[in-house]
Amino acid sequence: MVRTYKNDLMRSLHEGVTDLFESNLVDKTTMRRFDEKCLTPTPEMSAEDVAALRTRERVSQAVLARTLGVSLNTVSQWERGERKASGAALKLLSLVKSHGLDYVR
Repeated sequence: MVRTYKNDLMRSLHEGVTDLFESNLVDKTTMRRFDEKCLTPTPEMSAEDVAALRTRERVSQAVLARTLGVSLNTVSQWERGERKASGAALKLLSLVKSHGLDYVR
């Protein structure tokens, strides 16, 4: 898993706590807090960004929806600006933006 950290200090701190978590010395709640503090958030994508990304990948809304595991209506709403992608879908869109659609297939 590729992680982007706010800075080198946060990287070191997060890696140490991750080792503790993997050794069952830190619970999931604490690990989530460290994730929030140390990792950079996934930037939001505008309606234009989603449409441009889909156009760049040369796929229909239906293909993008199927690949991301969302409904066609959801992709349509993102592109019209009625809703914004969030959570796992936003993360997948950012991976598609960085690496291409085949990366998440």
